[in-house]
Amino acid sequence: MSEEMSSYIDHTLLKPEATREDIIRLCREAVKYKFYSVCINPSYVLTAVKELQNTGVKVCAVVGFPLGATTTAVKAFEAAEAVGDGAAEIDMVIHVGALKGSEEEYVKNDIAAVVRAAKHSPVKVIIETGLLSEKEKKLACNLAREAGAAFVKTSTGFGPGGANVSDIQLIREVVGSDLGIKASGGVRTQDEAFALIRAGAARIGTSSGPALVNFDNNNGLV
Repeated sequence: MSEEMSSYIDHTLLKPEATREDIIRLCREAVKYKFYSVCINPSYVLTAVKELQNTGVKVCAVVGFPLGATTTAVKAFEAAEAVGDGAAEIDMVIHVGALKGSEEEYVKNDIAAVVRAAKHSPVKVIIETGLLSEKEKKLACNLAREAGAAFVKTSTGFGPGGANVSDIQLIREVVGSDLGIKASGGVRTQDEAFALIRAGAARIGTSSGPALVNFDNNNGLV
C-alpha cells in the first residue's frame, strides 16, 4: 500500500442506493487505508462523523448534488447544516445552465453563498467539465476563485466524461497555485491517479480507493 497515494484520496460513495451500513463500511475502509476523507451525501454526515471520531479521516459532504440546479438558498442551507453536523469540507455543484447561459454573476454569487455558509470549511466547486467548452471551463475556474472557493473539482461522476489530464492541466493554468484541484469521475486505476496527480491534482475523488493503494511500491510517484 502506498501511504503517499492514500493521502490524496477522498473515498467516495454517492450512489442513491447506498445504505447507512454501506457508509459505515466506507468509513472503515478509509481508516484502514488512511485516506484523506470520505465523500458522502449530507444525510449521512452524522453517521460518518461518529464512525470516524479520533481517526484523522475527514468527512466531506456534497451540496446541490448532482445537478447543481437547486436554488442558492438551498445550497447554502445544505452546506451550513452539513458543517454543523461535522463535515470538514463541502463539494458543491455549480449551476451549469447558468454558466452556459453567461449568467456569470449568478454563478459567482451561488458559489460565494456556499463559501459563506461553510464558514471555515473548504469548499470545492464541481464544474462538470464534460458539459463545458474550454472557454466555459476557464470561466468556471475564474468564478470559483473570485467567489472564495478552495478547490476546483472536475465532475460529479454522474455526468458525461470524467477526470482527465488535459482538464487538470487547463484548470491549473487558470487558477495557478491559488486553488487546489480535485480530480473526480472515473478514476479507477493507479496509473490514472498518478497521471492526474502529476498534472496538478491535489486530491483524487474515487470509489476505487482500495484498488489504487494496493500496488507495488516500486510504482510510486516520480
